Amino acid sequence: MALKIYNSLSRQLEKFVPLQDGKVLMYSCGPTVYDYFHIGNARTFLISDVIRRYLEYKGYSVKLVQNLTDIDDKIINRANELGISSSELTEKYVNSYFEDSQRLGIRLADVHPKPTEHIPEIIELIQTLIDKGVAYPIDGDVYYRVNSFDGYGKLSHRQPEDLLAGARVEVNERKEDPRDFDLWKSAKPSEPWWNSPWGKGRPGWHIECSAMAMKHLGQTIDIHAGGHDLQFPHHENEIAQSEVATEKPFARYWMHIAFLRIDGRRMAKSERNFIFVRNALENYSPEAIRHFLISAQYRHPLDYNATSLKDSTSAIRRLNNCLDALKMAGVESAAETSSTVNSQPQSIEGLDSDASLLESINTMRDGFEAAMDDDFNTAGALGAIFKLVNGVNQFLAGTENQPSQATKALLGKTYNNLAEVCGVLGIYSETQDSASENAALFNQLLDLIVDLRQDARNRKDWETADKIRDRLKQLDIELKDSRNSTTWKIGN
Repeated sequence: MALKIYNSLSRQLEKFVPLQDGKVLMYSCGPTVYDYFHIGNARTFLISDVIRRYLEYKGYSVKLVQNLTDIDDKIINRANELGISSSELTEKYVNSYFEDSQRLGIRLADVHPKPTEHIPEIIELIQTLIDKGVAYPIDGDVYYRVNSFDGYGKLSHRQPEDLLAGARVEVNERKEDPRDFDLWKSAKPSEPWWNSPWGKGRPGWHIECSAMAMKHLGQTIDIHAGGHDLQFPHHENEIAQSEVATEKPFARYWMHIAFLRIDGRRMAKSERNFIFVRNALENYSPEAIRHFLISAQYRHPLDYNATSLKDSTSAIRRLNNCLDALKMAGVESAAETSSTVNSQPQSIEGLDSDASLLESINTMRDGFEAAMDDDFNTAGALGAIFKLVNGVNQFLAGTENQPSQATKALLGKTYNNLAEVCGVLGIYSETQDSASENAALFNQLLDLIVDLRQDARNRKDWETADKIRDRLKQLDIELKDSRNSTTWKIGN
């Protein structure tokens, strides 16, 4: 099935065909670094990460650029409030963004450009627009003539008379048209500034992304992603200034991620109803937070409530229990053993259930890819994954005897497939870090406790065996005795 993307520009699902075979050029709007980012912001950044991962899974080479806005009115105002320079403020929050995003499993972009490091490119682009007659300087400021671009409004699908609604424009009688937006702002007292042909000043918000995208990706990019709130005026203005400058399409596919809502309202700092990612990570695992943020398809608003992250924690626990159980069943060397499994169910030795499990693997893979090919439907992809998890649990529950070598190989194949697709979503990683090392130690210690209990049962020391079982149950660890062995799991 071919990958299809809902293009905000056409308002249609379109087959994805990149400019260059096998290569994808992608730009994702990043944070304005004046504060920590919250889980509403994180949804936008995380979806871009998942899109990139899935494109790579499909075999594409992806170049991702995510900007870090480090000069802006919000930055200047916050720095003045704190009595520090804008550069001090942004350095702190750039570092915190990288810390928190990487803890959340968001991979670094190939390039993280900052406007303050691209002033020459920004000035050059502004001068091009002036030379073409679509921008005009006045007393050190430079404005873009909105009415000079016939396609203005084609992304937001707004009528000309409605284009002021929601736009970040100041009342300024010097403008030729109230809709005209600033490309360069003349310096005000106590503000950062750079020299330009029009005097000391700083770039406007919209021109920054156009200049940085073209610098690192070229004049036309494949995918431009960002939050739904950026569609107008930010992305609309990017199109206007870029396409006039280059006389080429700026981006071929525009993707906009819907808001995270809480109590029916958008989660935002302005609403004072937000949760910082770094605070959420104190109580929940990165995988649980990621699971929640991708539990709805990216174009659908996602609602947060008191149990959202707890529910995702339970889901991730079920997933990890399943993967751990596959390892405990003798698939630690899954990569070596899985190659012994033929892709045809009838070639599997042993029980008929082996064939059913193999079919479930293929069904999961097909369902996962069908969902992700349908405009990155992560909710459907998760559904396919957890359907296999349920099937694996049923399979393992019915396997009381030591599994055959062929069955072990099948379980290894199951582990490999499950781990791979979960890695695409970022909800499971085989990378061994301190957390996973601690988890491995915990598993070994619990296995030792289970062995000691089994020794007590063999001696018919039922009091000790029952005491161990009951104490573990108090810790939310459940033991299940079968004829030949005892298994354990944490919670439900």
